[in-house]
Amino acid sequence: MTKTILITGSTDGIGLATALRLAEEGHHILLHGRSEKKLAEAQNKLKQVEGSGGVSCYQADLSVMADVVRFAEKVKAEQTHIDVLINNAGIFKTEERITSDGLDVRFAVNTVAPYLLTEKLLPMLGNQGRVINLSSAAQSEVNLEALLGVVSVEQDFNAYAQSKLAITMWSRVLAKSLTAGPAVIAVNPGSMLGTNMVQKGFGVSGNDISIGVNILTALALDDKYQQCSGQYFDNDAGHFADPHIDALDQHKSVAVVDAIKNILTELKL
Repeated sequence: MTKTILITGSTDGIGLATALRLAEEGHHILLHGRSEKKLAEAQNKLKQVEGSGGVSCYQADLSVMADVVRFAEKVKAEQTHIDVLINNAGIFKTEERITSDGLDVRFAVNTVAPYLLTEKLLPMLGNQGRVINLSSAAQSEVNLEALLGVVSVEQDFNAYAQSKLAITMWSRVLAKSLTAGPAVIAVNPGSMLGTNMVQKGFGVSGNDISIGVNILTALALDDKYQQCSGQYFDNDAGHFADPHIDALDQHKSVAVVDAIKNILTELKL
């Protein structure tokens, strides 16, 4: 059966490779990117896939929360439903650390934007849907003031690791809050995969990105994962595992979600 699958950050790297794999399996892919040029190039690649279920494109800057809302509204206007949402877009190193909303861009793109997008699209996903949130093996204690944009995090890796623990934490909180609805799964797709982020951030070629593509495809499609909501898949280990200990602390996890909600309330979103 053809599924409609939205993948953020799908103009290159794991996002594009996963989109191509899922298109080859006959699914309808909703591409997302920030660059109009790269989005058009990705669309052309998917259109050449034989047996594809079609492709739709959405341009949005996930560092700007109002743009995330516009993105979600456009998806809702053009699509009847979504079977799978893969929150793949992420940022590690950048010269412009503060967004127009006054947030650290790592937290904005890696944590807050996927939360907002998921909340807006949740009614479209239904009880058998999936939300796949890309976390990382890099996870460190979340400084709520950094998440809120009150203090800055100078080290790129630290900010990234905090943002990835934060998305893991809100994934668990959302999963627990849903009496019915999509499965919400956080995943480390594999350490040091050969994406632009790794190549630019660490100066290494990285590992085969198909490692990440394989697990994202499985989590999106395999029936056995429908009952795994709230869990964290560590693809370095090849199985579900415990994330950073703070993600197992409900009080700390709820505090992260409350901070995100405060951000969106301040932005009147």
